[in-house]
Amino acid sequence: MAENAVTKLEELNLMDRFLFDETMEDKEAYQAAVSILLENEIDLLARPETEKELRVSPQLRQIRLDVVSMDRKGTLYYSEMQKRDTGNLKKRSRYYQAQLDVSLLEPGSKDFNLLNDTCFILIAPFDLFRRGLYRYTFEGACRECPDLKIGDGAVRVFINTKGKNRNSFSQEFLDFMAYITSSTDETADRIKSGRIKRIHERVRKIRRSEKMGVKYMQFWEEKAYAREEGLEEGHAKGLKEGMEKGLKKGMKEGMKEGESRKLMQLICRMLQRGNTPEEIAADLEESIDYVEAVCQAAEKYAYDYEKIYVQLADSRNGVYYGN
Repeated sequence: MAENAVTKLEELNLMDRFLFDETMEDKEAYQAAVSILLENEIDLLARPETEKELRVSPQLRQIRLDVVSMDRKGTLYYSEMQKRDTGNLKKRSRYYQAQLDVSLLEPGSKDFNLLNDTCFILIAPFDLFRRGLYRYTFEGACRECPDLKIGDGAVRVFINTKGKNRNSFSQEFLDFMAYITSSTDETADRIKSGRIKRIHERVRKIRRSEKMGVKYMQFWEEKAYAREEGLEEGHAKGLKEGMEKGLKKGMKEGMKEGESRKLMQLICRMLQRGNTPEEIAADLEESIDYVEAVCQAAEKYAYDYEKIYVQLADSRNGVYYGN
């Protein structure tokens, strides 16, 4: 396991996906968070689901939602915590919206008005739109009549915890922005908001839980062991190939090829388990361009590792060995 791979559970902030998902699995915590982020009172109907997987067809790419729940009016709120700008988050939010919409109607349904209203919330420590705002809310608007909204019930909200328009928001909202990136007792003690304090109590409960500590270690060990296993097998296979190819190819070259093949296989396995390219890139510490290239080839060749390897090796496009 890499020395810098594991951050202690007590040192995690809400910006870390593990703590965010575990915290928001609590109904009161998620209800408080969404209400603060939207500055609107939300009354959730049931306990949120975390890491909810959706695949509307075997031929279509699966998505995984960090947290999703419904309020008493039938509106669905699904939220994501995103630490890095992967360069495709706008299109990604569109795809997630489409997949979610398709899953909401039963086969044979004829009335599209039965579609639930939805609100997608992405929280990030960076400004995706470079306008300096804390919050960007998108609804379908008419280009010719900007004040005219399409009213289809779909809303996408992007939260930037490092916004600059402080005068446009309540103190509770601003305090929550600070708490997301520094979820400590000291930060919580300075905050007056009862809702943020309820969220922090959930955070403290998770940190004190021995069961959560074990779950967190398993979470990291699974990723670390998967990577180590892939690299070890890749080195072994590469060594064998290098020895067989001898002077013609060279042992070092053969080892790189073996490692590259195994890494591609590992990426494919993670993709089949529902991980997004962004999650795979972060977990394996590979570039998003490399991971997306492997994912595209995997879909084209139905996860045939040898064909994937041949395509990427022959393309000579800079993704041959990964990073």
